[in-house]
Amino acid sequence: MDVLALSRLQFAVTAMFHFIFVPLTLGLSWLVAFMEWRYVRTGDVQYLRMTKFWGKLFLINFALGVVTGIAMEFQFGMNWAEYSRYVGDIFGAPLAIEATLAFFLESTFIGVWIFGWNRISKRLHAVSITIVAFATNLSALWILFANGWQQHPVGYVLKNGRAEMVDFMALLTNPNGISKFLHTTVSGYVIAAFFVMGISAWHILKKSELPVFKKSFRYAAVFGLAATLAVALTGDMEGVNVSKTQPAKLAAMEAHWETQKSAPITLFAVPDPDNERNLVEFVKLPYLLSLMGYHDPNAEVKGLKAFPREDRPPVTPVFASFRLMVGLGSLFILIAAIAVFLSWKERIESSPLFLKLMVLMIPLPYIAAWLGWMVAEIGRQPWIVYGLLRTSEGVSKNVDLAQVIGSLAGFTVLYGALAAVDIYLIVKFAKKGPDANTDSIVKMTRA
Repeated sequence: MDVLALSRLQFAVTAMFHFIFVPLTLGLSWLVAFMEWRYVRTGDVQYLRMTKFWGKLFLINFALGVVTGIAMEFQFGMNWAEYSRYVGDIFGAPLAIEATLAFFLESTFIGVWIFGWNRISKRLHAVSITIVAFATNLSALWILFANGWQQHPVGYVLKNGRAEMVDFMALLTNPNGISKFLHTTVSGYVIAAFFVMGISAWHILKKSELPVFKKSFRYAAVFGLAATLAVALTGDMEGVNVSKTQPAKLAAMEAHWETQKSAPITLFAVPDPDNERNLVEFVKLPYLLSLMGYHDPNAEVKGLKAFPREDRPPVTPVFASFRLMVGLGSLFILIAAIAVFLSWKERIESSPLFLKLMVLMIPLPYIAAWLGWMVAEIGRQPWIVYGLLRTSEGVSKNVDLAQVIGSLAGFTVLYGALAAVDIYLIVKFAKKGPDANTDSIVKMTRA
């Protein structure tokens, strides 16, 4: 493997590790805020115990997410200096706003929330975690605006071999950035919902703290059903944007080779024995690709043969990842709907097989989110900035193979250790359950 391939692998490894922590933070922050507001409004100490229990898991995840996120950004200067030079004027703006506005906002108020127990009023304390939840999602907004610009560059001019911003509002209103933000954040909500349902299901099976965990399960189930439906809706938005701005990616997602109207969706495909193509369509459903991409069953969809071979993304990983992602998303809708039904009918405690399934479901939304990013990023290839800068042109010129191997090994070991610490701590405190001593925590009674 050369410097380019290893640099891409290193960024993929660090991004995937970082994305273990980010999506859970996006959704769990809102659930913790909801639980604390329920305590403020009802005075029911069970909601306070829920807040502290899920808040502890949130803090573990948040701390490790910050560490992995900061380290990941160093690669822009280490491995991707030419990319940074080319787009620094544009890409740097949303990242700077994210750091100076969203990150400092969430960091400040998470400190207030951690150290403010029994020191500030109940309402102010609940406000602090609400601001954390808002700021965490605001942080994602700016990062995904930057990614949306990579997917569909707007509001720039090329000057002296660099892209320079001329219209900041174009970046803010870029449909790719908006749909990317919506789809990514609600997928994080799905992860948080299944995380809470899975841990709650484990405790319900153990007959442990039933009042706390039956409530947690019910709220997470409703939150999860809404989030899974929102994922489907925002996924449709993503499909329309891809068809307009990245038609080669759309063709790769469906192994669609020939340009045609009323294009079908390919359910299955097989490798082509003559190696002329990555995959050959096998089972098709007529009209659906045109309908998915353009909301018109008669629309023309470009095939991969319409693009030069060097501009086509790798078909097999994009095709397979897209199908697995959609399949898992459909499963999540079904499971969340069943969870809502059983919970509100007070039948969840008497459904041990479903509870065991919910425990096993915890990692699947993470996998679905990773698959979604594989579709987005592998499907963008061979471009690092779509249509402007190839990935091969963005890699650093003065980095040798040994340096990349060393940094890749270092990041892999570091991030692997952090992931192990995260899993160990979350499993440890998740099994422990909420604090049984309520006397100390009920002190927070000031209005």
